[in-house]
Parts: sequence; C-alpha cells; structure tokens
Amino acid sequence: MDSVEQVVNFLRKYKLRLSTAESCTAGLIAAMVADVPGSGAVLDCGFVVYSPEAKQRCLGISAQTIERYGLTSEEVAREMALGMLQRSNADIALANTGLAEAEDERDGLQCIACAIRLHQHEGIVSETLQFSGERNEVRAATARYALLQLPYYYERLRAT
Repeated sequence: MDSVEQVVNFLRKYKLRLSTAESCTAGLIAAMVADVPGSGAVLDCGFVVYSPEAKQRCLGISAQTIERYGLTSEEVAREMALGMLQRSNADIALANTGLAEAEDERDGLQCIACAIRLHQHEGIVSETLQFSGERNEVRAATARYALLQLPYYYERLRAT
C-alpha cells in the first residue's frame, strides 16, 4: 500500500479495529490514522509509553524482558503489541520502540511489532529496521512504515 488512506480503507474493508502502543513514535502512528476522515471506525485507542515504568504499568511489559534485551528491543516491542491487544477492543495492535538519536551505530534503530486477534487466535510478527535522518524524520518514517506494512503483517499472521 502506498498511503495511510489505503491502510484505513483496508482496515475498514476487513472490519478491523486498530490500537497502538508507541514509544519512540510518541503517538504519530495513531495520529496518522486519525488524520484520515472516517478513521473513527477503525481506530480503538493508543498508548504512548516512554519510560520503563509506563511500559510495565500500562502494557504489562516484563521487567526481565527490559533488563535482558533492553528498553528499545524487538522483544519489548512484541510484548508492547501483545499488551495493547489484551488491553483494548482492537483486532490488531501496532507497537514501536527504538532510538531516534543515539550517538552510536544504534542511531535510527527501530523495532516494530504487530499483534492480531482473530477468532480466538493470537499471532505476532516483528522486525527491526534502521532509518536515517534527524530525530523527527526517523520518528515520522517509522510511523509511516509501520502503518504501510500493516496489511502485509495482517496477511502474514492470518496465514499462520
């Protein structure tokens, strides 16, 4: 898909409700969906969880996962997506965590996870990518990428 509007139409077509759990993108994913007219039919809710405490309190992220893999890891993103799915009325949850301005090779490293719940079946897929640019360019690119990948994530999870 090439646009957020197409993703919203995809969600509407399949009667899917989306929730987001965002750290680095700080609500940009949910905001991009909300920018599309009629998005109220597909957007359930979104959490912005920056701190370890917020991730644990709001989404049930394990302290052991944070300690073992790091706050901005794919494992944490996966727990964020699953936690969001459990705490919302959504069928699909997108989560993001990462670094938008590190001073080493981790600069721009972003972890995205997508969890679905369909007919009592839960599934999850995740990936780690690296975006270049200034802080807010990385954040915007991550949010856009995650949304545009949502149909692919859905099809991949539905097939399992």
